[in-house]
Amino acid sequence: MTDGQAYERLHGNLLKLRMFAAESVLDSVLEKAAADDSSTVDVLDRLVDDEVRARKASSVATMTRLAHFPVKKTLEEFDPSFQPSIDKKVFADLRSLRFIANDENFILLGPPGVGKTHIAIGLGMEAIKAGYSAYYTSTLQMVEKLKSASHRGSLERALRSVCRPRLLIVDEIGYLPLDREGAHLFFQVVSKRYERGSTIYTSNKSYAEWGEVLGDNVLASAVLDRILHHSLTVNIKGESYRLQARRKAGLTYPPPARVSDKDK
Repeated sequence: MTDGQAYERLHGNLLKLRMFAAESVLDSVLEKAAADDSSTVDVLDRLVDDEVRARKASSVATMTRLAHFPVKKTLEEFDPSFQPSIDKKVFADLRSLRFIANDENFILLGPPGVGKTHIAIGLGMEAIKAGYSAYYTSTLQMVEKLKSASHRGSLERALRSVCRPRLLIVDEIGYLPLDREGAHLFFQVVSKRYERGSTIYTSNKSYAEWGEVLGDNVLASAVLDRILHHSLTVNIKGESYRLQARRKAGLTYPPPARVSDKDK
């Protein structure tokens, strides 16, 4: 077989093996190898490395899309100095994703606007980059989805779908109270996730107020017992980022009421 025939077969075989990234850079790698007098091992290493990096990037993009993040937020964009109540050592430990490897939960408590959702999504993005599956949902979205499935007779399948990812993010617990059906569906998710994966929960309510959120103190106790067994809680006590931004812009909040001509 001539060099030309081997070259054409190599291109064809890379395509058959669906090594599209390696096939696309083959010519440039061979040209560089000839110029540098590189070894066969170097050529193979470059081709395989490009293929691996391309596949990882594709996988991350797909998993990010399937995670259903409402917005893309990274931990690099979060400035802990704006929320001094967050321990930097704790933040660094969370970024290591050790809690996911150990199937532990992470709970973020605090008022609206302090960065709970940003941190949760940022950790979800980091998890995906590390090869973990992740899924984001607000509490109300999750409950409504499960209610709909229950009414169609497919609740178990819906619960498996929600609980399947290695990291589940349940956002905005407590922004609106749940009815009895919703509270029991929330309990089922917590029960199925117990010691079978990591979940990030965010809430603007203290644990003492979860009885009001779920409409049942006994149910709230059962939920918290499972969530908190293997968990870390961070209570953010800082000011809303939006309020900080308004203050820096010289705006007051809430804005002053407009005075009509007849009130002057």
